[in-house]
Amino acid sequence: MKHLLEAFSRVVLFALILLLWIWVIDQRFSSRVNLSIIVGGMLLVFPLVWIGRRMLDKNPTSGRIVSATMFVHCPVICLSGVSVARAMVTHKEWPGWAIPIPTELGLGLVIVTGAASLFAVANLALKGFGAPFAIALSRRLTTDWMYAWTRNPMVLATLLLFVSLGIWIQSGFFLLGVLFLVVPALLFVVIMFEERELEIRFGGSYMENKSRTPMLFPRKPKRRNTIQFR
Repeated sequence: MKHLLEAFSRVVLFALILLLWIWVIDQRFSSRVNLSIIVGGMLLVFPLVWIGRRMLDKNPTSGRIVSATMFVHCPVICLSGVSVARAMVTHKEWPGWAIPIPTELGLGLVIVTGAASLFAVANLALKGFGAPFAIALSRRLTTDWMYAWTRNPMVLATLLLFVSLGIWIQSGFFLLGVLFLVVPALLFVVIMFEERELEIRFGGSYMENKSRTPMLFPRKPKRRNTIQFR
């Protein structure tokens, strides 16, 4: 019952974050406020992740993993979502940033990368018995399907989806925000916090997988995975 209540509370929390995104999208702010939200939201990710890493290192227990993960993921998702949402709805307010690429190409890329993102979520659920964004921590180390090619297919697919969105809306402003704000922030989350969290939970199994599978850019697996999960 306790686990069900915890899972329900997480779902409710992320539903509230989604409502916040919707509210932010519908608001009208000045250009200065918009820029502050876009840039400031992503920059705040760095100190939050650093604090979360300190929490893990100070007390690397299962209980601390759950609390530290919630501490990092909830505000990071909230801040990054608000930042990306404002960049999406205000890109036309930044003249001179249009990209002369056919929208049909961008839409096609959005569909492909969006499908890849959904497949990565399904991959984690079916093979790792988990869900993204601390809704449910994976119970097994996921090393099959997409995770056999890269340790972070969800992050890679998400970044490619954001790039595709920039191409679709023909916004150089949005693309620059993705490349110089979103990419560094998400990679910082992975390297500084998530890799450490996985090391604590899965120990040698994760370290072996880490030595064999690239962090981000896919590479064909050299052999069939034989890791035994605990």
